[in-house]
Amino acid sequence: MGNANSSETKESRRSKLRQKLQNVRSRRRLRRPGSGSASGLATQRSVSADDFAGIALFTLIGAEMKFKDKWLACVSFGEQTFRTEVSDSTEKPIWNSEKKLLLEKNGPSLARISVFETNRLLKNNIVGYCELDLLEFVVQEPDSTCKSFDLLDPASSNVVGSMFISCSVEDPVETETCFAKRILSIVDYNEDGHLSFSEFSDLMNAFGNVVAANKKEELFKAADLNGDGVVTIDELAALLAVQQEQEPIINCCPVCGEALQLSDKLNAMIHMTLCFDEGTGKQMTGGFLTDRQASYGWMFKLSEWTHLSTYDVGLNTGSSASHIVVIDRKTKRLVEELIDSKIVMSMRAIYQSKIGLRLMDQGAKEILQNLSEKQGKKMNTVESAQNIPSFLEFFKDQINMAEVKYPLDQFKTFNEFFIRELKPGARPIAYMDRDDVAVSAADCRLMAFQSVDDSTRFWIKGRKFSIKGLLGKDVNSDAFLDGSLVIFRLAPQDYHRFHSPVSGCIEKFVDVSGSLYTVNPIAVNSKYCNVFTENKRTVVIISTAEFGKVAFVAIGATMVGSIAFVRKEGDHVKKGDELGYFSFGGSTVICVFEKDAIKIDGDLLANSGRSLETLVTVGMQLGVSFPKLENCVLEP
Repeated sequence: MGNANSSETKESRRSKLRQKLQNVRSRRRLRRPGSGSASGLATQRSVSADDFAGIALFTLIGAEMKFKDKWLACVSFGEQTFRTEVSDSTEKPIWNSEKKLLLEKNGPSLARISVFETNRLLKNNIVGYCELDLLEFVVQEPDSTCKSFDLLDPASSNVVGSMFISCSVEDPVETETCFAKRILSIVDYNEDGHLSFSEFSDLMNAFGNVVAANKKEELFKAADLNGDGVVTIDELAALLAVQQEQEPIINCCPVCGEALQLSDKLNAMIHMTLCFDEGTGKQMTGGFLTDRQASYGWMFKLSEWTHLSTYDVGLNTGSSASHIVVIDRKTKRLVEELIDSKIVMSMRAIYQSKIGLRLMDQGAKEILQNLSEKQGKKMNTVESAQNIPSFLEFFKDQINMAEVKYPLDQFKTFNEFFIRELKPGARPIAYMDRDDVAVSAADCRLMAFQSVDDSTRFWIKGRKFSIKGLLGKDVNSDAFLDGSLVIFRLAPQDYHRFHSPVSGCIEKFVDVSGSLYTVNPIAVNSKYCNVFTENKRTVVIISTAEFGKVAFVAIGATMVGSIAFVRKEGDHVKKGDELGYFSFGGSTVICVFEKDAIKIDGDLLANSGRSLETLVTVGMQLGVSFPKLENCVLEP
């Protein structure tokens, strides 16, 4: 009878252990994006010991706002976004919500905290934001003291409240010990801070290491210094940290079940620490790509559930998904591009179906041309200036009016505002004194490919795309056939003046007539049309000393009234000099470099290889010229 009771007690303990681990796993699954796509989660990359800066414990304590509402806060860091619970209706929301974040010396360090009021059904309204560099913060505030940050209005940069934050970084030994303490607390069934041998035995079995399971008595006795049959969690955690360093006893993550590479102790520790935190305590909800996705209300969640709206990164962003997600090069953070959902549905209906393109071929092209011309003329009227405030409101956290050269009341038409100039110095040019460094030609979403073949494999899915088709019959394209391709896509909210990416002499301008398809990724990724070789465009050939000839192609698009140039044939331009501007609408510039003329920056190539556009600004480094053979010194 006694044996039966003992067996039942043992089974009860194991049942509790399974239930606790199952709860943690379930909470992790619930934190995945609504689409259920695994690619929505940022996969943990392997981190080198040299690049590992620690694991930061980041806590959103609360805020002080200027009016009463129900509030939620989102934290975007790298390719991850987390959110708090919604507060009570108050002017001083308290969240005390924490998250552990991996810090790398060469990785993302800038966190953006956005605060939303939650009185909307479809989506919540951003009220303020702040940004802080976590690496700098933990160096300056090593004791994790609470610090206040101003919350800025995204539209005006006026202060709208305060955010209270604390952050500290554990060293690797401390992180390992803390993880052991947290995982051991799962089997502390009576929560008295002590573990019996039977509780410890259950945990060893959960680790899935047969050798360790056979040594559990030896390990337990090493920790039980006074021989009373129980040890404190602190004592056992310290022992396990040492043991894991000498002879790892954890073969798989107790939370997600993923097999761990025992030879890579650092990344195994990082994985388990971050994985375990997904389902414990006052954790922020994770698994989101952007703060906008994290902030949507229940109506959006319902549409996610019914698969009407999906979030992802990569090629599906342009073809089947209804949200365009790009990565900000400066902050290394994912950003959602704002576009009206009705427009997205219309573009998908036209560009992602044979029927839509057949309708386009049967006369809709002329309708689109006339509509674009009429819209262009309309945006040049005095009445059109009335559209500026609503445009700024829609894009309020993506247009920085502090950079604009002239005050808002100076713009008498919408197009005057659309082709706005920026203040001198607003766009610094990388390595201005070095002509062997090419720079970004526009504020844009950029795709870069070392070869044209790469571009058609990862991004341009249109039929029969070719360099000859892009440059037209009046440009000798032989030198560019196997060259490198860079696509600068401008969205309506972007600064719409384009600049020279290189220093050189303008040889000629060639106008190529064509249609006015949209240049949105939905059309670029369509199998049924080829927007780059069918749209109206102007080809500019720039002759350079460092890169040979560079083809600069300005492409018109839907609602673009005109492409205007401020330079002429024979002009010498320095990189960063303005070449021209696009009037109202979205538009694109493509630069084609000769084969082996440019070595494009690795981060741009890596993002493009993932079919992920990079958000860049004018003057950011694009790449460097390959060293010329005559300048090379051969080793003996």
